[in-house]
Amino acid sequence: MKKNKIISILVFLFLAQISFGQKNDSKQVAGKVLEHSTPIEGVNIINNATQVATVSDSDGNFLIMAKEGDVLVFSAVNLEPIKKRITAEDLYPNTLVVKMTAKEVELKEVVVNENANITAENLGIIPYGQKKYTPAERKVYTATSTSIDKLLNSISGRTAMLKKEVNVEKKEALFRKLEYLFEENYYTERLKIPVDYIKGFQLFCVDDAEFAVSLNTKNKTMSMFLITDLARKYLTILENEK
Repeated sequence: MKKNKIISILVFLFLAQISFGQKNDSKQVAGKVLEHSTPIEGVNIINNATQVATVSDSDGNFLIMAKEGDVLVFSAVNLEPIKKRITAEDLYPNTLVVKMTAKEVELKEVVVNENANITAENLGIIPYGQKKYTPAERKVYTATSTSIDKLLNSISGRTAMLKKEVNVEKKEALFRKLEYLFEENYYTERLKIPVDYIKGFQLFCVDDAEFAVSLNTKNKTMSMFLITDLARKYLTILENEK
C-alpha cells in the first residue's frame, strides 16, 4: 500500500513537471505584417492554441507569446486571412515576416438607365469604333483640325488653354470615381486622414499617374495598395505645414 502511494506521488510530480515544461516552451515571437512591401496597421493576430491575441502597430510590428506547433491566425478588413504554424526557427530572435494580400473586390457599377443603349453608332449615324471626344477634347480637335486653325490658335494661346481644360476634365472624372470607391470611414479609420482633409487628399491622389491608371482600369486591389502609401505622404505634408 505504501509502495503504491509513493508511485502515485512520483507519477504526479512527473506529469506536473512535463506540464510546467510545456508552458515554459512559449516564447515571445516578434513579427511584422506586410502587404507587398507596405507595413499594415490594425491586423488582428490570435494564437489558436492559447487564444492570446494582439494587433499590429502603425509599422506593422507585433509581439505575441507562442511555442513550436502553435498556429497564429492573421485577419483584417480588406485582407485575405492567413494561418501561420510556428516552427523552431520562428522562435529565434529574428523578426517573423508575414505577407498578406488584399481581397479581390470588383468596383461597383452604377446603372443609370437600363434602356440607355441608344447611341449614334446603333442608329447608324456614325461608324462603330470611331473615337469619342469629351466636350473639352472636341474643342481642342476643332481648334487644331486645320493648319490655319492650328497656327491662329497657337499664336493666341487658345490651344494651350483648351488642352488644360481637357486635363481638368480628366481629373474631375477620376475624382468622381474615387469618391465612389471608398467610404468616409475608410479614410478616417484605415488611412488616418482627418475628415476635413478627405477632399484635399482625394485631389492629391488623382494627381498621381500610377493611381490614376488603377482607377481607369478598375483595379481596386492596386488602388488600395497605392492609396496607403499616398496617405503616408499626404500626412507628412500636413505635418510639415503645421
